[in-house]
Amino acid sequence: MEIQEEELNVEDQLNQTADLPDEQETPEEPESVPVAVADEEAKEKLLKLPVGRVKIIAKTDPEVNLINQEAMFLITKSTELFIDSIAKEAYKYTVQARKKTIQKKDLQQAIDNIDALAFLEGMLEQWT
Repeated sequence: MEIQEEELNVEDQLNQTADLPDEQETPEEPESVPVAVADEEAKEKLLKLPVGRVKIIAKTDPEVNLINQEAMFLITKSTELFIDSIAKEAYKYTVQARKKTIQKKDLQQAIDNIDALAFLEGMLEQWT
């Protein structure tokens, strides 16, 4: 008998809370900022490299005339991810050599040993 009474009490409590009027809490709206500006600022926070500098580098290609903002964002983000990836790979060889500083030879080992980086073979020789 006690179990049934407890079940009723729980149901009564649920019904009572369901009958209460909903308090409408409206979050405070931030100052109105144009959507385009807000999106641009949000994208800038996602990036570490300066978009303007990457755009200058991209425009060194004579085939590139105009680049829209979305494409520049994607190019910049892709560049960051590529740099992060190749740096991590080079760091693996630095650790194997029991060193603390990534050197050119570590980067070269990463390029030589990873098939996806084969397109960079011979590029470091230009930087000597």
